[in-house]
Amino acid sequence: MAGIGFGIRDLLRRDTFLGFFRAYAYAGVIGSGPWILSFAGILMIHILGRRLGIPVRLITQFQTSVTYVIAASLVFSGVLTLSFTRYASDRIYENKPERVGPAFLGALTLITAGSFALGLLLAAFAFPGQSPVYRIFMVMSFVTMNCIWLSASLLSGLKRYLALVGLFGIGYAVVVAVSLALRSRGLEGLLGGFLLGHFLMLTGMLRLILGAFPAATSAGASVRFDFLERRHWYASLTFAALAYNLGIWADKAYFWYAPHLGQPIIGMLRSSLIYDIPIFLSYVATLPGMAVFLVRMETDFAEKHKDYYGAIHGGATLGQIAGAKDEMVDTIRQGLLEIAKIQGLGVLFAMIWGPAMLRWLGISQLYQHLLYIDVVAAGMQVVFLGLCNVLFYLDKRRAVLGLSSLLLASNLLFTMASVSLGAEFYGYGFAAALLVAVLAGLWTLDRNLHDLEFRTFMRQP
Repeated sequence: MAGIGFGIRDLLRRDTFLGFFRAYAYAGVIGSGPWILSFAGILMIHILGRRLGIPVRLITQFQTSVTYVIAASLVFSGVLTLSFTRYASDRIYENKPERVGPAFLGALTLITAGSFALGLLLAAFAFPGQSPVYRIFMVMSFVTMNCIWLSASLLSGLKRYLALVGLFGIGYAVVVAVSLALRSRGLEGLLGGFLLGHFLMLTGMLRLILGAFPAATSAGASVRFDFLERRHWYASLTFAALAYNLGIWADKAYFWYAPHLGQPIIGMLRSSLIYDIPIFLSYVATLPGMAVFLVRMETDFAEKHKDYYGAIHGGATLGQIAGAKDEMVDTIRQGLLEIAKIQGLGVLFAMIWGPAMLRWLGISQLYQHLLYIDVVAAGMQVVFLGLCNVLFYLDKRRAVLGLSSLLLASNLLFTMASVSLGAEFYGYGFAAALLVAVLAGLWTLDRNLHDLEFRTFMRQP
């Protein structure tokens, strides 16, 4: 994300109110774009669909279907995406960008084949009684979403943030328009709109990536799989991504499949009416925090991080190296503090405007309490992302794996415990898990920064 961060920083340097507003607006949309725009698109279909007479049962089936597609694709693609992004970053750092395009096509081939095979298996057993068209659209949507997550991860380093925001905006506008236009076709029509919008989004992303990293040669398209070689493959990144995505979705899955909390919706897919809406609404409140995260952590910290290691490679004195490290630590402290402050304001706004927002959406006021605690939890998730980001910069992959595994285990444990305590404690499990993960992340980061110079020089060949 640092490439986008530096582009946004150029806007800030214009030193105008408009430049400041545009920088944080773009950063917020880019940082939480997939979450916010997918939620906004699905919410628009919910609101407009009810006004156009689409049965609530049908809308619920559509929302549940796409939620599973998004969740499953995030978990599945994460196995490949993070390690491949590291491969691409390393090749760009080595000034070998010509190897990125062919490797991207290789990764795209793998993730398409893998998600297609898994999608077919699920379609055969998970949706009894559903039409072949529904099953085909679910498989195609699953494959498309996996390719989008892989492409979006690579695109984030191209500074094409305007194009990226535009693609998400156009894609979800198509999702809403076509889904509603095809509402007479029932669930298949709604899913058809979802698939078409995301397919267009993916097409635009591929055009941007292959324009920046051409894979074609005089002999035709070149496809490489060298990112799978042992020297390029980072198992710790694979398991960290898997644990993180499972950790984020563990509480939702528990509420879906607990007998007294979830309801069967379509085939084996279930949802929890009392839990899903507040948790998804709460992610809207992460937009300001994600903006600060992107601007401060991915620009200021990235610059100080470069200065620190530049001082080492440039043969600076120990005092100069220590000074560069102090500036880097101060940047981390200020960035995390700003995220905590802005998310605190998000909680305050949720408490003030939450009841009105629920009324406007036609949602029961009984969701208020759960919405508040979910907004707190979503804010801590942004802080956790910031900590993991710093640890990735310091190449502490195993530390991130440990923290993500802690998040997964604690989310499962605390969610089960909070549910057993009664309805007034719903949502506290997710919040407690993130609190534990954030505290552990702060301790881990402090431990690694304390003797960073020693660790840096001891790793030199």
